[in-house]
Amino acid sequence: MKVQVYVTLKPGVLDPQGKAIHHALEGLGFGGVSDVRAGRFIELEVADDVSDTDLDAMCAKLLANTVIENYRIERA
Repeated sequence: MKVQVYVTLKPGVLDPQGKAIHHALEGLGFGGVSDVRAGRFIELEVADDVSDTDLDAMCAKLLANTVIENYRIERA
């Protein structure tokens, strides 16, 4: 089974990568973008019997830095 994990910075955490993307978009002439927040997308192939609790533990212990990041898990 495929599991998708979206990791994003918490609100209020500075995002230098997002700022760089925003600046580059403006430099390329793309207007109308007011803010950019960059994150990560992780796709896992797991056994069908892997529990939501185990997936949550994987994210909390390794895939996301829970001090500054939020994560969302979706089973595909």
